[in-house]
Amino acid sequence: MAEHFLKKRGMSILHRNYRINHLELDLIARDKEHIVFVEVKTSRTDNFGHPAEWVYYKKRKNLIRAARLFLRQNNLYDKPSRFDIVAIKIIDGKTNIDYYPDAFPSE
Repeated sequence: MAEHFLKKRGMSILHRNYRINHLELDLIARDKEHIVFVEVKTSRTDNFGHPAEWVYYKKRKNLIRAARLFLRQNNLYDKPSRFDIVAIKIIDGKTNIDYYPDAFPSE
């Protein structure tokens, strides 16, 4: 669902569920000149807050580390990159997608 959503916005998907050591990147996309690392969170209830809120400090650190490894392994350090979040809520048969481009800094 997130992949389709991003493609409709003109992004091309480079990798899905990319694993580096014990780290994982849900989606890696290209948006014009940017390499985009996308964290996807899905919820079927409102009981635990908004899915985008689940990307907490430790998770962000792991995403940044994985992205740096990916960029180094693929010789893409000269390309601008960013971190986006796609939050999907599926409640009572209704789907809502919230998109947060450039959701957090890479530092």
